[in-house]
Amino acid sequence: MNITELNNLLELNPDKKIRFILPNEDVIPAHFHITEVGHVRKDFIDCGGTQRSSSSCVLQAWVADDEDHSLNAGKLASILKLARKVLPAEDLPIEVEFEAPTISQFPVESANATPDALIFRLSTKHTDCLAKELCGLESSSCCSTETGCC
Repeated sequence: MNITELNNLLELNPDKKIRFILPNEDVIPAHFHITEVGHVRKDFIDCGGTQRSSSSCVLQAWVADDEDHSLNAGKLASILKLARKVLPAEDLPIEVEFEAPTISQFPVESANATPDALIFRLSTKHTDCLAKELCGLESSSCCSTETGCC
């Protein structure tokens, strides 16, 4: 899901509550706050020497002690509107950062509108070798003493 898709869904459902389901089926408590909206850019060199870049919009979810608090779609839309100053593009993928139990970033896999809430399913990120062709690999490991890769 990207920023445009998220904004469209929020604007169509401004009064609905927001629910995030973690990959292990745990739910981020309903009284979470979105404490940051950020543009995260990672510039790197892969193990084959290719320079690469990736960017995303990260929503930081934080759970406080005030269990009476609940974020609705309209409020999240207004928070995203404020964040336009730091978001360079509307097509950035959305990730939710949450401490579960360590700080992790979860890509938004899907969204579903129910009668009273917007349910966002979060997925996991995985490592991968981005230069398999240079490493001569068909498997998931890119370390090889012959290629010097990795």
